[in-house]
Amino acid sequence: MTQRQSKPALTSQTRSVRDHETPTGQSGSMSDPTSGTSARGPHPWPRRITDFLHLSRTVGASDTDTADGTSLWRMRTTVKDRPGSLATLCAALAKCRIDILTLHTHPLASGTVDEFLLRAPASLLSEDLLAAVRRGGGTDVWAERADAHDLVDAPARAIALATCTALDPAELPLALRSLLGRCSVRSVPAYSPTGVPSAETVPAEGTLDGTSMRLRDGTGGTVIVERPSLPFTPSEFARARALVALDASLGPRQPYEGVPAASSASAASSNGQEVTIRRVGTAAHAAAAALHGRCSDQTLRMRYHGPLGDVDKYLGHLLDPRFGRTLGAYTASGRLVGLGHLLWDGDEAEVALLVEDAWHRRGIGTALLGRLAVLAVREGCTNVYAVTRRTNKAMVAAMRGLGLPLDHQVEDATLVITATLDHDAITALAPDGGAGLFEAGAPEH
Repeated sequence: MTQRQSKPALTSQTRSVRDHETPTGQSGSMSDPTSGTSARGPHPWPRRITDFLHLSRTVGASDTDTADGTSLWRMRTTVKDRPGSLATLCAALAKCRIDILTLHTHPLASGTVDEFLLRAPASLLSEDLLAAVRRGGGTDVWAERADAHDLVDAPARAIALATCTALDPAELPLALRSLLGRCSVRSVPAYSPTGVPSAETVPAEGTLDGTSMRLRDGTGGTVIVERPSLPFTPSEFARARALVALDASLGPRQPYEGVPAASSASAASSNGQEVTIRRVGTAAHAAAAALHGRCSDQTLRMRYHGPLGDVDKYLGHLLDPRFGRTLGAYTASGRLVGLGHLLWDGDEAEVALLVEDAWHRRGIGTALLGRLAVLAVREGCTNVYAVTRRTNKAMVAAMRGLGLPLDHQVEDATLVITATLDHDAITALAPDGGAGLFEAGAPEH
């Protein structure tokens, strides 16, 4: 088996603070994959919530700073349930020239959790904000930088999230993330692709346990929502349960009407043309560059995270079998209309898809992804993950179509979906064992 090389990683600066955390954090951007194979360790995004959501005390300037020299913050703290407590806290914030834009209260048995949207001077440090809240009597303080989306009226925002979920079932994990703030969302199907019942069970009303909630989805599977340190309130649990219940009540549905269904092994065009999937390598460089030329800028942006003028430079790395495996989707005339990449990353592998615009919504991406998962299992990988934009509904739907447990991590506009691989389950994606995929050039229809 080819020795796997660590590849450049995509990271993001976390922008949240908590009053008892040790200062830590990281920042970076996606490097040019043609820059070499320096050992940088495993990809940080799919490491569950420990690395991805580790809270940082120091928060630098961000794109949430506004033209008038202010910044938006989401802040939550516990105050004593007695008259005057909230007034004392508000006075402490006012002394730091912090304006309270919205306030929501969550009454608990041991006190009241108050959630604020704040407008503060851009020069205000996170330590100053925490100190002001503590002086005002707040305890168990948590804060993160906010953006313009948080200015939307809360009921209107909830209705918008419910609408997105109703129109597209793939929206549910992202809607939960938007509803609850910084958290991880894991979905576990009720049955594996081979029909084995899941070990995860949850009552119909769901369960809430501090920083973790479990909810039953419409298929009998489990949705697990977790976040570090900050417990969920009963109000948040009720909101999440209502959103999951809405998704369940609507049942299975297709986000796009009139799209022909296709199996994981083949797809057909409007004139019935068949597509063949086969392994490709560096010899397909010219055909892959031509595929780039036929794709719209929007499609290329969904696939690549760098400047569009550099996309052809990535092909040397992506097609090199030393760094992973590549599958191509070809029409009967020999035209390359889709690429699927599996890039080594230790015991995990990154998956990425690109399908020509004229061939969207015909099952090609689903076919490529299912075969990439088979290859990953054969190569000994325990997980596969996709790094994409949170607006890439097609990739979200394709990952959900695997029928495997999924973790969803969201940071700003970037979404990372990690699928846990199981050898027995993956055989359902390739009942023939994927025999044609493991010898270069052997086709599979």
